[in-house]
Amino acid sequence: MQTNWAGNHVYRAARLEEPGSVAELQELVASHERVRALGSRHSFTDIADTDGVLVSLANLPDDVDIFEPGRSVTVGGGVLYGHVAESLQQRGWAMANMASLPHISVAGAVATGTHGSGDRNGSLAAAVSAVEAVGPSGEIYRLQRGDADFAGSVVALGALGIVTALTLDIEPSFDVRQDVFTDLPWPVVEQSFDDITGRAYSVSLFTDWTADSVQQVWMKSRGTDSPGDLLGAVPATATLHMLRGGATESVTEQGGVTGPWHERLPHFRMAFTPSRGEELQTEYFVPRRHAQAAFAAMRRLGPRMAPLLQVGEIRTVARDELWLSGAYQEDVVGLHFTWVRDPEAVYAVLPAIEAELRPLDARPHWGKCFTASRDQLLAAYPRLTDFVALRTKVDPGGKFGNAFLERVLG
Repeated sequence: MQTNWAGNHVYRAARLEEPGSVAELQELVASHERVRALGSRHSFTDIADTDGVLVSLANLPDDVDIFEPGRSVTVGGGVLYGHVAESLQQRGWAMANMASLPHISVAGAVATGTHGSGDRNGSLAAAVSAVEAVGPSGEIYRLQRGDADFAGSVVALGALGIVTALTLDIEPSFDVRQDVFTDLPWPVVEQSFDDITGRAYSVSLFTDWTADSVQQVWMKSRGTDSPGDLLGAVPATATLHMLRGGATESVTEQGGVTGPWHERLPHFRMAFTPSRGEELQTEYFVPRRHAQAAFAAMRRLGPRMAPLLQVGEIRTVARDELWLSGAYQEDVVGLHFTWVRDPEAVYAVLPAIEAELRPLDARPHWGKCFTASRDQLLAAYPRLTDFVALRTKVDPGGKFGNAFLERVLG
């Protein structure tokens, strides 16, 4: 059987099916006891696995249907963000934000609460205005903003059915410039974090948590205006990769050169392998009010993490009302960790990180490595019990269940 993108998980499903139409997908779902959707395989755990049949949506129609009067686009469940972005740009439209990788599927990214960065930018799921999915008996159901169960059915972990289409908010196309700075002292970050993240449309800070400064700051500004100086940080004079030794041709253009939104908002170019590949990832969403306490905690743990950490990233995400979103009713700071691919060693250090962040109301990213128990997740995600009830109503037989959901939902 095949592995996930990082190569750390081998899928144990009995077989993999690749339906070529929604009708074929409906028949597959109706005729099997356990079914699970497989997206672009960018999750780092068994969240997308099953002991039944895995269903890839890659061969479903990849239509990108723009409805200009409603400023929305409807896309198929298996479509990648990069494909949607290209199609929108060709018609003069844009999405408000993108994740660091354009290589991920829309449905998978939305289902796990994936995000980009920006003080006023919500997660990718926050842009969803309608969901269409195949339910356990093979029926198609549709929910839209305002419906009673909508807020619980967007970031849904694949537990409520196989998503066949999503409708997303769009806006007129815009340009972005990306400026990179180096060596931003930690005392400045501690004193001026709100100022730093407010200076551009999307801001990412890269750190190893041990040095006296943040090594890189990537600032993505709408339009052509320069963000100016950055509180003593040094403007980069060449293209940089956030990973030491990373291939710089894979990252989106820097140096303050203005270009289309979809060629600047992600960190990586669609045509290249993103990041490094042989890695694990972890992320925790910390309420913005606790940001400085979280930074201090991670700096205390920095020496312990150092042998395993390739890079840490700090981003911001605006609040939303989606039950299982990391930004549910809170503006949050995302603390992201790109580890070496050593599962045993990584999972040995995660409890220490979570022990520091749990008192700060941190929530783990659903698609990345974490060790939090169900009771701890119940405390972190206040609507988790409501989601369990919704799952019981929608899929009482647990057709879309798997080992991951049993651990986190019961």
